[in-house]
Amino acid sequence: MVAFGKKLKHRQVEEWKGYYINYKLMKKKVKQYARQIEAGGLERRYVLKDFSRMLDNQIEKIVLFLLEQQGLLASRLDALGKQQDVLQEEPDFARISDLREAYRDVGRDLLKLLFFVEVNAIGLRKILKKFDKRFGYRFTDYYVKTRANHPYSQLQQVFKHVGLGAVVGAISRNLAELQDRQGSYLSIYDQPALSLQDPVIDSIRAAVDRLSYSTNFLTFLGQHALIMQEELPMPTEESVDDQRYHFMSLLLNLANTFLYMVNTYIIVPTADDYSMSLGAAATVCGIVIGAMAVAQIFSSVYFSAWSNRSYFRPLIFSSIVLFMGNVMYAMAYDFNSIAVLLIGRVFCGLGSARAVNRRYISDCVPLKIRMQASAGFVSASALGMACGPALAGLLQVNFKMYWLTINQNTSPGWIMAFAWLVYLIWLWISFREPAHPSEETHAPESATGAANNDVLEKGITQPLLISSEAHQDDEEDDAECDGSEETSEESRAPVNSIGAAYRLLTPSVKVQLLIYFMLKYAMEILLSESSVVTTYYFNWTTGKVAIFLACLGLTVLPVNVIVGSYISNMFEDRQILLASEIMVCLGILMSFQVFIPYSVPQYVVSGLIMFVSAEVLEGVNLSLLSRVMSSRLSRGTFNGGLLSTEAGTIARVIADATITLGGYLGQGKLLNVTLLPSLVICIMSIVATCFTYNSLY
Repeated sequence: MVAFGKKLKHRQVEEWKGYYINYKLMKKKVKQYARQIEAGGLERRYVLKDFSRMLDNQIEKIVLFLLEQQGLLASRLDALGKQQDVLQEEPDFARISDLREAYRDVGRDLLKLLFFVEVNAIGLRKILKKFDKRFGYRFTDYYVKTRANHPYSQLQQVFKHVGLGAVVGAISRNLAELQDRQGSYLSIYDQPALSLQDPVIDSIRAAVDRLSYSTNFLTFLGQHALIMQEELPMPTEESVDDQRYHFMSLLLNLANTFLYMVNTYIIVPTADDYSMSLGAAATVCGIVIGAMAVAQIFSSVYFSAWSNRSYFRPLIFSSIVLFMGNVMYAMAYDFNSIAVLLIGRVFCGLGSARAVNRRYISDCVPLKIRMQASAGFVSASALGMACGPALAGLLQVNFKMYWLTINQNTSPGWIMAFAWLVYLIWLWISFREPAHPSEETHAPESATGAANNDVLEKGITQPLLISSEAHQDDEEDDAECDGSEETSEESRAPVNSIGAAYRLLTPSVKVQLLIYFMLKYAMEILLSESSVVTTYYFNWTTGKVAIFLACLGLTVLPVNVIVGSYISNMFEDRQILLASEIMVCLGILMSFQVFIPYSVPQYVVSGLIMFVSAEVLEGVNLSLLSRVMSSRLSRGTFNGGLLSTEAGTIARVIADATITLGGYLGQGKLLNVTLLPSLVICIMSIVATCFTYNSLY
C-alpha cells in the first residue's frame, strides 16, 4: 500500500503551494489554544471566535484562488470555441487533431483543480475533527451549519465545487463534437450514452465522483458492507484496478454472497421440525442453526488470510465444502442422525467466503464503481436473506427418490447442494484470477512514501483516510513532524494478529462493535426461535413462518433507501444511532409475554419494530465504524471487516446457544428467557453510546 506522502507528492502542484489550506499553522494554533486554556490565559469563547476567523480566512484564500483558476479555464475554453467555429467553416483534419489535444490539456488542468479542491476539503474536515477532539466541542456542526447555508457562503465552493460542472460539460461537449460522428447530427445531450469516452473525461468524472460520493446513497450501502476505501488513490493504482477488474468475477462474488445468505436462512422455518423428526427437542434448532455460525468464526480468519494470495482457490474450496455440507444436512434424515445434521451445518459454516467477497471488491474493483459494487454486496445479502425463508415455504413436498427422502426438512439441503454444484461449474469456467501484487513490491514504495511525509507539513496538504480520522491524527502528525520513517511506516502497516487489531480499537470503536454485537444477537433471537415460538403460541405452519421471515427480509433494502437517501440527510449519524437503539429496546420490551393470551399482532408488530430498527442501526453503525476505524485495519488479514464479522458471528452463536439452553426450561418460558439477555445487552449499548459520545463531544 502506497503511503499518502508519496501520493500527495506525486500529485501536488508546486506553483499552487501557497493556496492550499495551511494545515501545519492551524494544528499549531490548536495546540497553542490548549496550552493557554490550561494555563487560564484564554476564554473558550475567544478560542471559538478566533479559530472561526482563521478558518474563514483559509477558506476565502482557497475559494478566491479556485474562482481565479476557473476563470482562466473558461477563458481558454472560450478561445478554443472560437477556433472550433472557424474549423466548422473550413475543416482541417490536422488542426482538428490539435484542437482536440488542446481541449484535453484544459481537461488535465481541470483535473489538477479538482484534486486541489479535494485535498483542501479533506484537510478542512480533518482540522475540524482535531479541534472537536481536543476541546470536546461540537464545533464542526456549528461551523458547517452556519457557513454552508449562508447566502454569502464560501464553504459551498469547497464542498459542492460550484461552477466546475459547467467546465466539465463544456470540455465533454466540445470533444464529442470534434469526434468523427459519421454523418450523425445528434449531440451528447440527445444521446448521452453515445458521448465521447475520452480517458481525460473518464478521469475527470472519477474525480468529481470522489468529491461528491459522501452524499450518495450507494455510499451508505457500501459502508453498510464495511468495505473501506482510500480517499486519494494514485493514478497508477486506478489503472491497476482497471487491469485487475473482471465483471464476471465480480458477479460470481456477488452470487456467492447471495447463495450463502440463502443457505443460512433457508433452514430456519423447518429446523425445529427437523430436530424433532430425529428425536431431539424442538429447541435444538438453536444448535442446528448456530452450528454454521460457530464454524464461520474460524472460516472467516483463514479465508481472509487466503485472500492475500488468491481469490479463485478459496471460492472453489468454499463451493465444494458447501456442497458437501448441504448433502450431509439432507441425508441426516435417512441416516436418522442428529450428529450428521450438525456436521453438515458445520461444513456449511466452514465454507463461508464472505471475507473473500469483501476483499475482492475492495482490492480488485476500480474506485469509480467500487461503491456500486459494495451496494451490490449488501443488496445480494438482503435478497438472499429474504429468498431463503421464502424458498423454504415453497418446498412443501414429501416423496422418495430411490432410497432418499425428499420432504420439507431435507429439500432445502438438496436444493442448496444443487445450487452450489451449478455455481462451482460456473465459477470454474468464468472466474478470472487477478494478479496479486507481492508484499516485496509494496515495501520499498511504502518506505519511500514514509520518507516524503514531511511534505505534508509544508502547508500543502494533510489528508486522512476516512477510516482513521477519529483517532490516529496526533500519532501520525507527530511522526510526520519528527520525520521519523519507522514510526510513520509502523503506523500504516497492516496488523498481523487479532490482539494487535484489538489494541488499535479506541473506546468509540469498541462501542460500535458492542452495538453490532447487540443488534446481531437480537436479530438472531428473533429469527432463529420464530418457528418454535409461533408454533407454540399460534400453531403456525411452516408456510406461515416462511412468509413472516421473508417479509422481514424484504424490508432491508427499502429501509436502507429511506435511511441513506432521506433520514441521513436530516439528522446526524449519532442521533440516528441512539434513536435506533432505543427503538430496538422498545421492540424487545413489546415482545415479552406479559399478557395472556400472547397475540399475533403483538408478536408481528414488536418483531417488525425490532428487526427494522436493527437494520437501520446496522447501516448507521457500520457507516460510523468505517469512518473511525484505524487505517491499519483497512487491509491485511485482520481487517475491520473481519473484526465486525467476528463480533456479529459470536453474537449469533451465543444467541443460538441461548435458545437451546432456554428450551430446557420449557417452551412456555423460552420467549421471555431469550429476550431478557437481549434487553440487558441493548440497555448496556445505549448507556455506552451516551457515555462515550458525551465524553467525546
